[in-house]
Amino acid sequence: MSQRKRIKAVIPAAGLGTRFLPATKAMPKEMLPVVDKPAIQYVVEEAVTAGIDDVLIILGRNKNNISNHFDAVPELESNLEKKGDLEKLDRVKKSSDLGDIHYLRQGEPKGLGHAVLRSRSHVGDTTFAVLLGDDLIDARDPLLDRMLDQNEATGLTVVALMEVSPEQIHMYGAAAVEPTDDPDIVKVTGLVEKPKKEDAPSNYAIIGRYVLTPGVFDILERTEPGKGGEIQLTDALQELAETDGVYGVIFRGRRYDTGDRADYIKAIVQLAVDRDDLGVELRPWLKDFAAGL
Repeated sequence: MSQRKRIKAVIPAAGLGTRFLPATKAMPKEMLPVVDKPAIQYVVEEAVTAGIDDVLIILGRNKNNISNHFDAVPELESNLEKKGDLEKLDRVKKSSDLGDIHYLRQGEPKGLGHAVLRSRSHVGDTTFAVLLGDDLIDARDPLLDRMLDQNEATGLTVVALMEVSPEQIHMYGAAAVEPTDDPDIVKVTGLVEKPKKEDAPSNYAIIGRYVLTPGVFDILERTEPGKGGEIQLTDALQELAETDGVYGVIFRGRRYDTGDRADYIKAIVQLAVDRDDLGVELRPWLKDFAAGL
């Protein structure tokens, strides 16, 4: 794992998670378990694997469970050690040893652009990565590394794109793109937030990974609230595409959307069946279950 010391990661985690009520009434949606780890731990692990060990999590109200999760718990660790349960001890300690994790409150929930803007005091005048907790990227299919490489090669903002069906494009920001010499890299010339199928410039949807140059902060400072009365990151990216330039890395790997209830369940099943400790039991059960439907 190479260390990218100049890069910090920002994980916005201030959303209310209303789609998962009542489960999220007292627990942040980012702490909902995906098999046996909270969703946000997968995201932090992804940043660390890409060489980023400085992570800022933007919190909202009632999100103390997140900071508690990444803290050490000496009494639990001591009990596991006394019992000789070293496997569980390692799993517990891993979450508190991942990296240098910081926390900042968003205050009012004014949208993703506002959450990113709140990170300015921590990030400073350097390029940084933004990872959304609703999108889990399979650790076997690296994405962030490729985005950081593209940023280092060009010095420009990089977004993650994924081809979706025309029937789904209205759920995403869609990118107008121009090809480059690399089939996995495109130049982003424009962005349209949640377009109708017939109005979409392409089927390339922006997913929740960004490598942003620090100029985005000045743009966000003067970005007026847009859709839903929120400050939209997409609006700032549109301006960057028109001025400095924005590249897109096309992701063709495994992605799990945990922001939707049905997709959240699918994510758990998909990740569990691939695990050595669970797949042997789950795969035949799933086949029998599906056959009985």
